[in-house]
Amino acid sequence: MTSTALNGAQVTDFELSPELEQFRATVQAFAATHLGAAARYDAEASFPREPVAAAAKAGLLRTTVARDYGGSAMGNLASCIMLEEINAVCASTGVTISVHNSLVNSLLGKWCSEAQKRRWFPKLVTGEWLGAYCLSEAFSGSDAAALRCEAKRDGDRYVLNGAKLWITTGSEAQLFVVFARTGPDRVKGISAFVVEKSWPGVSVGKKERKLGLRGSPTTEIVLENVSVPADCLIAAEGQGFTIALDTLDGGRLGIASQSLGIARAAIELIRTCIADQVDKKGRSTASQPDQWTLADLASDLDAYRMLTWRAAILRDKGVRCSTEAAMAKSCASRLANRAARAAVSVLGLAGATRATAAERLLRDARITEIYEGATDIQRLVIARGLTSPA
Repeated sequence: MTSTALNGAQVTDFELSPELEQFRATVQAFAATHLGAAARYDAEASFPREPVAAAAKAGLLRTTVARDYGGSAMGNLASCIMLEEINAVCASTGVTISVHNSLVNSLLGKWCSEAQKRRWFPKLVTGEWLGAYCLSEAFSGSDAAALRCEAKRDGDRYVLNGAKLWITTGSEAQLFVVFARTGPDRVKGISAFVVEKSWPGVSVGKKERKLGLRGSPTTEIVLENVSVPADCLIAAEGQGFTIALDTLDGGRLGIASQSLGIARAAIELIRTCIADQVDKKGRSTASQPDQWTLADLASDLDAYRMLTWRAAILRDKGVRCSTEAAMAKSCASRLANRAARAAVSVLGLAGATRATAAERLLRDARITEIYEGATDIQRLVIARGLTSPA
């Protein structure tokens, strides 16, 4: 290859556009202004109502919605940037915004009819309504196709019966995307519906007492003879499983970004602790193992952010990114847990008490390896994607 050819070679641009840099700065300012009570929401296990309302006012609940329906159409990369910044301060607020954007708004935008979008987006993009994604059940967590919730056709309506578990924002949402069985086939017998909380037969059941993300309510949603108009069916009967898996690609980007935010906050605690350990001449007295820990975690943070952004860019281009999203989610979530554990260890007593955010970060980090597909499920997705590319 000639030097001329080398000089003209195309390279990947790792810098964000000026617009995205400005957006990141705006979200950082939002987080500094509105998320200062994260520790209180955690301690009280209370929903961060005011921060979520402020996020809606700032336009952070509409990043994945087209402008025709009141959205900002910023896309998945912008959402990932936003979610890292928010989760670095308050993971409970972060997961609320993530689910609303990536599991509800994105799904409706891609799979719903024009009439359905005109019906529900006006309330979702303004934050008047929050959305929740109802896939998991007692006997269908990682194995989503094992769900038992039933939807039986009755004239121009469907009657839904069943219970959904571990629903993020369940007690606060007014709109649920519900996956239910409309036929006997394990996969093709699943359909998706929009269900409004106000309808008869819809109720909020048990609220979970959790290790982390205590400001984000996780509840059971009970459906008892809920009469759902046929025009609330999303796409067509039998497409529910396809819709669920496609949507989870975006959801995993949201949790990868949450993990990056938690990891970054933990790494910053370690960095500050080490930077403060100096002698009278300003020379570092921090132990070499602690410095190595900081170096390794910071390097992984940058690497896994690139994994996440790559998958987000692919999704914004309309390219299937199941493998890439699973890589991002798997790596970032494990990093969040490593970084949080390290922060507690390096900070010692201050890390193990509420003197710092380290112990909250440790508790919040744990779920990132469980929801939106546990780490071992991500490994299966990645392996299948590499051995059986579609």
